[in-house]
Parts: sequence; structure tokens; C-alpha cells
Amino acid sequence: MDNDTFLSVESLSFGYTADRLILKNINMRFRRGSVVALMGGSGCGKTTVLRAIGAQVRPRSGRIVLDGVDVHQLDRKGLAAARKKMGMLFQHGALFTDLNVYENVAFPLREHTNLPSAMIRDLVLMKLHAVGLRGASRLMPSEISGGMARRVALARSIALDPPLLMYDEPFAGLDPISLGTIAHLIRNLNSALGATTMLVTHDVVETFRIVDYAYVMAAGEVIGEGSPAELLASEDPRVTQFLNGRQDGPVPFHYPAAPVAEELGL
Repeated sequence: MDNDTFLSVESLSFGYTADRLILKNINMRFRRGSVVALMGGSGCGKTTVLRAIGAQVRPRSGRIVLDGVDVHQLDRKGLAAARKKMGMLFQHGALFTDLNVYENVAFPLREHTNLPSAMIRDLVLMKLHAVGLRGASRLMPSEISGGMARRVALARSIALDPPLLMYDEPFAGLDPISLGTIAHLIRNLNSALGATTMLVTHDVVETFRIVDYAYVMAAGEVIGEGSPAELLASEDPRVTQFLNGRQDGPVPFHYPAAPVAEELGL
């Protein structure tokens, strides 16, 4: 792996069973300091890529190299150290329901550092201010909206200023103002931290405004990649179907199944 590449996904295949692969020979490269999108329809394997990077699932073949280290060859201690380099915004936020907003963001700082309480307080309030929720620090997750919870989760994901930021559907549930603000925040945070950012999303317009590169996936495979301009110029019908939201095309809406007449015994 060259010095310009912070993370690489190499010939990665994964499936819960041998005869049903979710990821099929995936190859991706993430340059240091870049913002890269993983795009594609629901169920195409985007989130599974993130789970494989975090070693939540183990590939059937291939490897994932983070900053020169094969993640899946690490022992427990090494994996814990590697995960400290990752900031993760989960698809549904995954806030601790028994902790208030402040304590949710403070959690990784308390867990992984020995910083004094006063410094933790300053850092938490700075992160919450960045997502527009400093005034909500004492509220419980049950007292805020779904979109606000997503913003709290974003603040928690950047608490340790990790060099790799992974956002799983960061725009879901956000109003247009919050969406645009969070999109620019993701870009600005990446620049300020000198981080590498992975963005799993369906939002083509807003995503293409902030990313350097994107991969488009379908049925567990990469069907297109390039800069936003290159993808918008693509003539691959699978890529154009997704980018333009067309109902008809080579990427099916229905999960593979027997004919409906056969299934219903008609």
C-alpha cells in the first residue's frame, strides 16, 4: 500500500453462508485526507463494508489494510488500538438511552483517555456546538427528535478526533437546513482533522457537493467509481439508474424470489 493510501479494501468477499455472498470481490482505496462516498440501493452491502472494516464481521477472502496493518490479522489488543483510530456514526445513531446528550458524547473520552473532567467538558461542548446542540446537552435521548439524535451521534463519533471517520447514513431524518449544515460540517471536519472520511448514503445531490470520490454498489459488487463528475458522465445503465432514481433498469427493486404465482399456489 502506498503512503497516500490510508485504507484499502482488497478483493474482499463476505457472506454469512458460503452460497450467499453479500460482498463479492470488493476493491476500494481511500486516500489520506479524502472524503469518499459508498452509494447504492438498500441491501447492496454498503454497511457490511463498514462492519468488515471495524472487524465486526470476518471476510471469507481478501483483506482490509488500515494505515499499513491488516485489520483481520490483529489480536484483541491490536484490534482495540486500531478501533481507536475509527470514528463511527451508526445508521440508527445508537445513543445510550440511559445517558443524557452530554454523557453520550463524553463516553469515548472517559473510556479511552485520562483527560481531566474540565477538559472533557470543554471538548464535549465544542463537539455539541459544532452540530448545533450545545444547548441540548442535558436532555435525554427520549427528549430529542430523531434528527437531533443523529447529530448527537455525529458529535460522539468525532469526540476523539480519529483519523478515520465512517458515517452510515448521516443525512437520514434531517430537515433540509440540518442536512446542508451537517454535509458541510462533515467536509470541514475532514479538512480540519486531516482525516479520511467514508460516507454511506443515498443522497446523491448533497453527497456529490462534498465528496472527492465515490463508489456505487449493487448486489454486493462495485459497479462504478470515480469523481462526482465522472460518475455523472457514466453510461453504465446500472449507475445511471441509481443516480437518477429510475424505477426501471437493470438493478431490480425486488429481492430474488420465486414467481409470485408459484409462491401463492395460483
